[in-house]
Amino acid sequence: MTALSTAPRTRAVAVVSRPGRRRPEPLRWAVRIGSLAGALLLWQWLTSADITLWLRFDRLPTPLAVAQQFGHVAQDPVYYQDIAQSLVRILTGFTLAAVAGVAAGVAVARSWLLSDLLQPLFEVVRPIPAIALVPVAILLFPRNEEGIVFITFTAAFFPILVSTRHAVRALPTVWEDAVRTMGGGRWRVLSSVVLPGALPGVLGGLSVGMGVSWICVISAEMISGDFGVGYRTWHAYTIVDYPAVLVGMVTIGVLGWGTSAAVELIGRRVTRWLPDRRSGGAR
Repeated sequence: MTALSTAPRTRAVAVVSRPGRRRPEPLRWAVRIGSLAGALLLWQWLTSADITLWLRFDRLPTPLAVAQQFGHVAQDPVYYQDIAQSLVRILTGFTLAAVAGVAAGVAVARSWLLSDLLQPLFEVVRPIPAIALVPVAILLFPRNEEGIVFITFTAAFFPILVSTRHAVRALPTVWEDAVRTMGGGRWRVLSSVVLPGALPGVLGGLSVGMGVSWICVISAEMISGDFGVGYRTWHAYTIVDYPAVLVGMVTIGVLGWGTSAAVELIGRRVTRWLPDRRSGGAR
């Protein structure tokens, strides 16, 4: 009788205490590098074999041609100046959007008055693609530089705003009630409940905003920029230098990946107190 009554309890404890299974880091890195290598090999085969089924790969430069072009471009100081200028634009616009988007999202979610005043305006402007605001930016700002930063800001602002608003509204009201019961005021609730509780949702909006910012800043540089990675890529296209076009595209991809990874890394650092789903413990 005792053995029968304790057997299910033992199994339940075993299930709960089972540690999360995680793959070794060397294996994960091998898979990542292998996926990139496989894509490059497929690209090389499609272009060198002049495959023309539905897509015409006979016109696309081979990876070797792109690598040779990158070797020439990497020796030109203008290449690094373009990268620096694009990074300045993206970081300036994204930082302004992060501050304004989080503040506006919290305000709209916490105040019915601000929600009624600002929400209709946000919902009308939000569906407009940020790149469609290039003519408006040209009219509003005296220089192209401020206009490109404005477009980058607009692109990142709305994903951050929406994510913050939803994250704040999804917080359990019992948390706020507990703080107020212990004598906490509005600012105490904001600093101890609202911002920490909404932080995972805010970080998700920041990650999305960074990706959208890169799309729009490159497009803005192609349309109205005088320098930058987007401008240089479009210039290579106008002179029919397709290897240089591919170098610009790869550069954009690497920069976008690096900045998005930096946002995610910062997010993991500031949310280390959250439980890790993979291991069942703190991050």
